[in-house]
Amino acid sequence: MNRKTVGVLGGMGPEATVDFMAKVIALTPADTDQDHIHMLVDHNPLVPLRQDHILGAGEDPGPALAAMARRLEQAGADFLVIPCNTAQAYEQNILDAVSIPLISIIEETVAAIGEVAPAAKAIGVLATAGCLHADLYQRAMANNDLIPVLPDSEEMEQLMRLVFGVKEGATDDSVKQSMRELANALVARGADAIIAGCTEIPLVLDESMLDVPLISSTDVLAQKTVQLAKPE
Repeated sequence: MNRKTVGVLGGMGPEATVDFMAKVIALTPADTDQDHIHMLVDHNPLVPLRQDHILGAGEDPGPALAAMARRLEQAGADFLVIPCNTAQAYEQNILDAVSIPLISIIEETVAAIGEVAPAAKAIGVLATAGCLHADLYQRAMANNDLIPVLPDSEEMEQLMRLVFGVKEGATDDSVKQSMRELANALVARGADAIIAGCTEIPLVLDESMLDVPLISSTDVLAQKTVQLAKPE
């Protein structure tokens, strides 16, 4: 078996990285320790805030992400993943720094719509202000003939409060209900499915809470990581 080592650019945020790793482990067919996937993780919560830089303020996180990628490649990673949607905006910084592939959480999540909700055309996107400002999901969806349904300005403010609350450890029922209401607002405006396009969101929102399919970017990236690292 041609097994590969995955390099994880993590810490954005910490809980989301741990959730991603747990899902990789859960998805890996394994009877022994040796059956699991070799993950090299640079868990770096000191990466400058992606939101601030994309929205015109704050330090550029590109150099920090490039340095992480180089460290992971030098340590033996065969390919890279980032369990953070907004950080994908700095893909070119990373690709310029290494000679190994970077798997796009954005592209993989949009591609998964065809499997999870093949009849869906209008897709609600719950993602950070930075991610949406960078048009990451909008471009990927346009390439797949899908229509994005996005939060309005008031919903975006609430979503950002919830995301940063999750980063602070707030995952109680009130947070879950508020996230559910935001998703349902997009459904009410015509969304046939919802993308959890921030890796904090699956910590408080799952498909059982909605009447339409939910595509978790964390789950999709974990599935792709297993597929690439331990091909059958």
